Amino acid sequence: MDINIVEDKNNSLLNRRELNFSVVFEGPTPTRNDVKNKLAAMLNVPLELVILQNMDNKFGKEEASGYVKIYEDAERMKTVEKEHILKRNKLPEAESATEEAA
Repeated sequence: MDINIVEDKNNSLLNRRELNFSVVFEGPTPTRNDVKNKLAAMLNVPLELVILQNMDNKFGKEEASGYVKIYEDAERMKTVEKEHILKRNKLPEAESATEEAA
């Protein structure tokens, strides 16, 4: 899986970076968590502050494009982002821990 940053903007009003990216892969489309992990490692940012807004697969190609937001702090992220986007971007380890507690 190879990720290329197409556009990188700094949104100082919302304390975040906004990135458009493209992913070239072989085989099945990578999961959202795989892409988030790779982007966080590439950009050297904490995984908890990365919000993968959308990822669209190109029909007939092993290529996808997407939009990601990287916040400076978790409090700002929780006030700006909608609840369903935060749920979609939860880490899988955190979900399994909450299920075990219930």
